[in-house]
Amino acid sequence: MTVAVLKKINSMSLVKQIIIAIILGTLVAVAMPDVAKGSAILGSLFVSGLKAVAPILVFILVTSSIANQKADSDANLRLIVALYLIGTLSAAFVAVLMSFMFPTELTLNLSSATANPPQGLGEVLSTLAFKIVDNPINALATGNFIGILAWGLGLGFALKHVNVQTKKTVHDLADAVSSIVRIVIKFAPIGIFGLVANTIATTGFSVLAEYSQLVIVLVSSMLIIALIINPLIVFAITRSNPYPLVFTCLRGSGITAFFTRSSAANIPVNMALCKKLDLHEDTYSVSIPLGATINMAGAAITITVLTLATAHTLGINIDFGTAILLSVIASISACGASGVAGGSLLLIPLACSIFGIPNDVAMQVVAIGFIIGVIQDSAETALNSSTDVVFSAAASHHVTNK
Repeated sequence: MTVAVLKKINSMSLVKQIIIAIILGTLVAVAMPDVAKGSAILGSLFVSGLKAVAPILVFILVTSSIANQKADSDANLRLIVALYLIGTLSAAFVAVLMSFMFPTELTLNLSSATANPPQGLGEVLSTLAFKIVDNPINALATGNFIGILAWGLGLGFALKHVNVQTKKTVHDLADAVSSIVRIVIKFAPIGIFGLVANTIATTGFSVLAEYSQLVIVLVSSMLIIALIINPLIVFAITRSNPYPLVFTCLRGSGITAFFTRSSAANIPVNMALCKKLDLHEDTYSVSIPLGATINMAGAAITITVLTLATAHTLGINIDFGTAILLSVIASISACGASGVAGGSLLLIPLACSIFGIPNDVAMQVVAIGFIIGVIQDSAETALNSSTDVVFSAAASHHVTNK
């Protein structure tokens, strides 16, 4: 009987297997919390596996795709980058509107969090520049995807004019790495089970009660982007019903990203989904890792909402025009959030400095961000990661239908 059930589950799609894993993880966390906490190793192993294969996958695929680039991929990439920037700016604008409609007050009584936030936009841009010129071995070892992209693009362009056999060898190497990634992804249900069980057993959701309005404003803003703004952008590009694509990406990418809480770890998942959607490999192999570094709609929402909540709590009067300026700064800063320990949260002091908010107060807000991170960071990553595939697919369909 057990063998038959396992065979039945194994024959299901990956999404259905993950849903079953989420349900089982929740049940185990409620019924046997000690066992659930012990299952954390399953989640950690899965996330570590994804993070291990992601850098080499990106490097090899980007190199192979550029070396074997097709004529239409340049147009695709330009359109995708434009969509990334439009989506991120739109997200910050929605966050401003939501913050003005539902002003939130914070309880700023936490001890200062230990962190090292950037001191200005110049520092953020400087950090990005140094990531680009990082040593390739160090970039691969540390998961510096901006540096990996730079070296992959450079090597790919250098290989564009070599003989066909060399290009085929690079392509075969990319296929070999992709096959290893598919094996890792097969363990997603087990990893998700461990992540869900441990999270619920360890933190529960009672800790979120004090900050319920803040969480609602954040998540609502992200849902508006995922279910209204992104579909409108896709419709403008494809002139067809966007929701089948949007829901497919939320199921295939958003679910795993929600629980892994890592855009980098979700790169292999997104590439597998793009392959399933029959997109151009030479496009998505560049657009997906690029999206993981600059497509930061969720981060822009987090920075904007928490900064405006801080200003409201301190009684700082902010006009709508100044808030829009914040949205632009948040969008630019969010593009630099990838690879920073703490991600978008550590860019909050940068945004707060625009309104003269002291750094010690801003760091208390960062601490609140870490408390609600079980929802905020999960939803943010799910939005960012699924949008990478949405826009890549929309651009591909746009070029195909021309």
